[in-house]
Amino acid sequence: MTYSVRMSTQIAPARPGTLAGPDPGSDPGSAAGTDTDTDTDTVGGWVSGSGPGGADDSTMCDVDVIRVPGGARLAGRVHVVGAKNSALKLMAAALLAPGRSVITNVPRITDIAIMAEVLRRLGCQVSFADDEPVPFVDHGTGTTADVLEGAPRSCSVTVEVPEAPGTEADYDLVRRLRASICVLGPLLARRGYVRVAHPGGDAIGSRGLDMHVAGLARMGAEISGEHGFVIASAPNGLRGAAIWLDFPSVGATENLVMAAVLARGVTEIDNAAREPEIVDICAMLSSMGARIEGAGTSTLRIEGVAELHPVRHATVGDRIVAGTWAFGAAMTQGDVTVTGASPAFLEIALDKLVSAGCLVETRTDAFRVQLDRRPSAVDVVTLPFPGFATDLLPMAIALASVSEGPSLVTENIFDGRFMFVNEMARLGADIKTDGHHAVVRGRERLSSAPVRATDIRAGAGLVIAGLCADGVTEVSHVHHVDRGYPDFIADLRTLGVEVERATAPEEPAFTL
Repeated sequence: MTYSVRMSTQIAPARPGTLAGPDPGSDPGSAAGTDTDTDTDTVGGWVSGSGPGGADDSTMCDVDVIRVPGGARLAGRVHVVGAKNSALKLMAAALLAPGRSVITNVPRITDIAIMAEVLRRLGCQVSFADDEPVPFVDHGTGTTADVLEGAPRSCSVTVEVPEAPGTEADYDLVRRLRASICVLGPLLARRGYVRVAHPGGDAIGSRGLDMHVAGLARMGAEISGEHGFVIASAPNGLRGAAIWLDFPSVGATENLVMAAVLARGVTEIDNAAREPEIVDICAMLSSMGARIEGAGTSTLRIEGVAELHPVRHATVGDRIVAGTWAFGAAMTQGDVTVTGASPAFLEIALDKLVSAGCLVETRTDAFRVQLDRRPSAVDVVTLPFPGFATDLLPMAIALASVSEGPSLVTENIFDGRFMFVNEMARLGADIKTDGHHAVVRGRERLSSAPVRATDIRAGAGLVIAGLCADGVTEVSHVHHVDRGYPDFIADLRTLGVEVERATAPEEPAFTL
């Protein structure tokens, strides 16, 4: 099956290996230009009607709103597909080997479509196909269903990489997807030169590229910046080096590992990120012929090889989406079984839910969260993995807002994550912030109001919070949610919520 596409910014055709600027009719300063349908064989993505739930389930329009009924309880089973934060980097890793690589269990979200176009403009051919339906095994009865009802269908992405991929990634796409900076490492390793626009992404604080740049410089790269571009060259190739990261940055670790696998000699990265997504990309690179030791620990040792070969690889399950449903179950005093993601990747988050009063049952690739009373207040501190994930902070604050007692929530990763708090206050949440701390005093019930999603996880958190409000909560700017949650509306309906997605009323224009 192929999918038609709607990109939020018109994109002018470009010859392979280059990137064109935005169409003159679009707004280069906005992520929300004029929607345009594009040929299904040249741009990957999904639009209204492509999801299993029908036209209401998979729209990708930033003027849509989600209307959430208060007093709903989440109950049932939901399946989680591959992690967005891994799949995007796996697609970039395919650049390291000429030929056809296939990545399965990829979520059908906007960001995947954007990354596909980034790769196409580097000269790659990218196509999509449905994965097989997801079977569900009831461990209580031992019975197996043909497909988990309501489960989002993941897809397989096939990337055909040329012998000499392009070397430029321009602003019109990179500004919409911070993860596209991850083409820096593999292209520098393959081509010896790369020019990538400085990335954009979610507005959740300052996330510089200093560690990416410093690490590549240690490996012999010459790096400069001009006109909004990061320009890196290594005409004599990269060489192994000892690298210390000031902070265990996931993005820096990924870029440096992808550069090191083709460098001469041995590279050691100390204080490396340990996230499951790092383990996933190291597993794919190892299957391609890379020599990597220490994946999942704070020290990575990479012995460079002369070449890599294309592979087929399955994306690790999305722990953040899984965690979202876990917190939703606790907030709504529900009973939710989540499949497709390992509870080992959510150990601290699930432990917090146990402290809040939940009954949590775990299996190898599934878990169940139950709660039949108001949750107890718990304190949360975000830290790099294996600590509490910063992407689950909005869910932690939403939980604290309806818990019994006060909670202290501390954000240590992104300094702008608390922008979400202003929207929670509109729902009646009692939250006071001081720097990177927030004191939340729980209330039995929130109050419905129009709110705005400020980033991917904030949008999901606001929708879940709306379930705990009286009346109907309207969440706008839900294109953010589309970037991280495939079939979000269908999943909510599967769990018993009569949620509605609709086009927002047109705002009036004012003139002087």
